[in-house]
Amino acid sequence: MNTVNDKQRIDELRAKLDYYNHKYYVENSPEIEDYRFDMLLRELQDLEALHPELFDPNSPTQRVGSDITSEFRSVEHSFPMLSLANTYSLDELHEWADRIEREIGEVEYVCELKFDGTAISLAYRDGALLRAVTRGDGEKGDDVTANVRTIRSVPLHLRGDDYPSYFEIRGEIFMPYASFDRLNAEREAAGEPLLANPRNAAAGTLKQLSSQVVARRGLDCTLYQLAGDALPSASHWGNMAKAREWGFKISDNMRVCRNIAQIDEYIAHWDTERKRLPFPTDGVVVKVNRYDDRRKLGSTAKAPRWAVAYKFKAERAATRLLSIDFQVGRTGAVTPVANLAPVLLAGTTVKRATLHNAEQIAQLDIRIGDTVYVEKGGEIIPKITEVDLAERPADSRPFEYIDRCPECGTPLVRFEGEAKHYCPNQSGCRPQILGRIEHFVSRKAMNIEGLGDETVELLWQNDMLHDIADIYTLHAERLAALPRLGEKSAANILRNISSSREVPFARVLFALGIRFVGETTAKYLAAHFRSLDAIMAADRDTLAEADEVGERIAEAIVEYFADTANRDIVERLRRAGLQFESEAAELASDVLAGRSFVISGKFASHSREEMKALVESHGGRNLAAVSANVDYLVAGEKMGPAKLQKAQKLGVAIISEEEFMEMIGGAGCSAPHLSHELVPQQDEAETPQQGTLF
Repeated sequence: MNTVNDKQRIDELRAKLDYYNHKYYVENSPEIEDYRFDMLLRELQDLEALHPELFDPNSPTQRVGSDITSEFRSVEHSFPMLSLANTYSLDELHEWADRIEREIGEVEYVCELKFDGTAISLAYRDGALLRAVTRGDGEKGDDVTANVRTIRSVPLHLRGDDYPSYFEIRGEIFMPYASFDRLNAEREAAGEPLLANPRNAAAGTLKQLSSQVVARRGLDCTLYQLAGDALPSASHWGNMAKAREWGFKISDNMRVCRNIAQIDEYIAHWDTERKRLPFPTDGVVVKVNRYDDRRKLGSTAKAPRWAVAYKFKAERAATRLLSIDFQVGRTGAVTPVANLAPVLLAGTTVKRATLHNAEQIAQLDIRIGDTVYVEKGGEIIPKITEVDLAERPADSRPFEYIDRCPECGTPLVRFEGEAKHYCPNQSGCRPQILGRIEHFVSRKAMNIEGLGDETVELLWQNDMLHDIADIYTLHAERLAALPRLGEKSAANILRNISSSREVPFARVLFALGIRFVGETTAKYLAAHFRSLDAIMAADRDTLAEADEVGERIAEAIVEYFADTANRDIVERLRRAGLQFESEAAELASDVLAGRSFVISGKFASHSREEMKALVESHGGRNLAAVSANVDYLVAGEKMGPAKLQKAQKLGVAIISEEEFMEMIGGAGCSAPHLSHELVPQQDEAETPQQGTLF
């Protein structure tokens, strides 16, 4: 083995494969057959396996992704990722341009298509991809570098040598229609729920914990904005031209416009032509081209004044309503779905549309046989917006909404303040039983692999599963005897069931499937009450003291635990060994013991999450709302005036960040460690903190 020669060959293969990737995925001009490309890639993989010391995270071999899962850490953007102001009105767009020209004079614009995906910021150092971060809140986002490396149109190494030593480039990661259709076809064949639209599919794919999954999904990326110091051009158009030379995929559909008439012409053209594109778009972005002009215009706290997004109106088409089906969810909610004569809409053949509830059907007076208009504002299952009464058949009759469950025949109920009807037969209605079990075993809940939807239904049909607690009484012999399972699958299922006993309390709480208690609410409840027993014992007012828990959620929790069948399931899960308590955090001190705090506003030295963590680490208690039970309101900048007024009215002590820090031992006291989801972690030496976003 000649290490020197192998290194030379590795470098040669990496350069060649980067070049072929660019020609295929960016320039759409392949220069090599797939088989030959695969052979070169395999040779590189073999050589890299022989020389682990030559590992490079930006090697073409890393585009296949890894099946190793990891949570995403939060990092700060070097330059804020501002949102764009939106308009659906050409008049408003004209007013925006008039204001620009009154302030600046003669202005040059750049018009671009607005891609319908998820925003991304790519950081490059010395020509190599350093980091990929989602927009997040504009100040910080999630580090998704491992996943973005699998996207073939994202260059891992830049071409040429005239790029800045460090810069960021912003763009959109999206899912082309072909990838979306293929993914939904695979999900349908596997009996999994279909993804709603390419935008959500792209966002969800980017947050997959396995980059190997991302690599298979067929994402694409188009870049549209440079950020950094020492940019090569004084104009946006010039910098995009340079970025294209460096190897970035820049839209060929950009256009320089010198007046509003040219902008209108561009919008009118793409309002029609976008339907022929192989990827989703939802509007046009108009930007001031010259950076000097942008500096003069500046930005608001949320958006630049030098750019605006014109959104296309939702498409609609006329078709005939053939019938209405009713679906029952795991909570018992009944949803009507319209079956339509197939119609082409926004590049997709539409056969179904959501009807939401009885009120919508009555309001629109929708009847079987009607000609209806359907709109598709990005959703794969669009909505009916209007009935063409002129086309209504003479023998048409008003539609009668069902009064019994279509699955079990139980009379439906409608709760006060709710638009939907519900089937109250939780223990005997098949889709509710199966839905609760499928939710319980899902990845974000108990994460019991091997118990997919088909297996859950198989177990239910064979009288082995009646509720979620039955999962922990399954036996290997009976499992192995079932069709499509066998001893190996049975052993894997039981091993995963056993592992689920270690799932943290917050996810166990989410897995119970309490109405309105989603993943985030479950985390807040677990952090606030620390145990399931405390939640079960709490009344509505006490529950509402937890963050993100309002009256409706509190009511649903009380109702859930008032049901004797649910309490029985909970006790069986307790005996099965599930985690019903949060691990007690090690306290830094008990100086705040017995005191309650509300943290509100923006603070100079700590995030709100850090402030709340400090309260708990020193023995105090965080409350979400100001009430007579609150001892201190820690007031930061831009806090809501209502909280301040209520605190003053109730005589609650109002203190600053500095006064709070003195209470726990001085301003030098550091915040306790938080998870990567809460605290940005970034090497300041790696990323410059100065510069302007253009």
